[in-house]
Amino acid sequence: MDKFSDMTLFVSIVKNQGLAAAGRELGLSPATVTARLQSLEDRYGVKLLNRSTRHISLTDSGAMYHQACLEIIDSVKETENLLQTGTKEVRGALKISAPRDIGKQYISPIVSEFSQLYPDVIPYLYLNDNLSNLAESGLDIVIRYGELADSSLISRKLAPSRRVLCASPQYLAKKGTPITPQDLAHHDCLVMVRSNEELKTWHFQDEEQHNAVTVVPTRFSDDGEVIRQWALDGAGIALKSILDVQEDIKQQRLVTVLNGYMKNFNASTSAVGVDLNVIYLSRKYQPRRVRLFLEFLIERFCTVFEDKTL
Repeated sequence: MDKFSDMTLFVSIVKNQGLAAAGRELGLSPATVTARLQSLEDRYGVKLLNRSTRHISLTDSGAMYHQACLEIIDSVKETENLLQTGTKEVRGALKISAPRDIGKQYISPIVSEFSQLYPDVIPYLYLNDNLSNLAESGLDIVIRYGELADSSLISRKLAPSRRVLCASPQYLAKKGTPITPQDLAHHDCLVMVRSNEELKTWHFQDEEQHNAVTVVPTRFSDDGEVIRQWALDGAGIALKSILDVQEDIKQQRLVTVLNGYMKNFNASTSAVGVDLNVIYLSRKYQPRRVRLFLEFLIERFCTVFEDKTL
């Protein structure tokens, strides 16, 4: 088999998270896929994948090879388009992941605008609040608050942000307004779940000291949009990014509390740790559709948030 076919097979294995699934996509038997992967590892004398009965993951060598495969395959596709059409067309899949709140309010409209400019680019917009292994996910772009701890990734700030505690005026009229972080023990708190972790210890920093308060949640969700809606419904106090709720605050649907404190889900007091960032793989070659979308996304955010950030 030629090296390009092996690259296509390896990318399919990683994308589908399994040898059998890759075989089905490419019309190959499981035995053939297994044999070709073994031959590939033997050729280079390295292990590319860690495999168990239920899961595969990239080794360091596998991550490097996978990234190179993506770059080469994209380059070949662009060259084929150039040869067939005489122009360097912008086409292909564009896979984006964003948190639900920011995704629905801002990213989805931006994707729609981009699609009107480049109709041959097929966007996939995945809305979730979980952190992904970008190298193995097949995603081109991840939009998240804070940065992922991976030196192979590039992170660029889309908008400054900070966390706020907020509740509806109706809730505060009924339950009262907390004056200190310790007062949250007597309030209904709406808590995020991320990667099966209940984020119920909230961290506060004022000019003098750091306080960690473990709240008693009345509701949990792994969906930030659900947390926001519960707060709007008067169900309790939520710890949210200002970007998610700034329109609600301007329209007085939500009110911020404990404003004299810096707030976060962890002990870090860095304001940069809650900025909204766009994150992507560090590649020498970036597909044109990805480059164009990144430029468009950053430009639109500069316009959208020029006068909005509270």
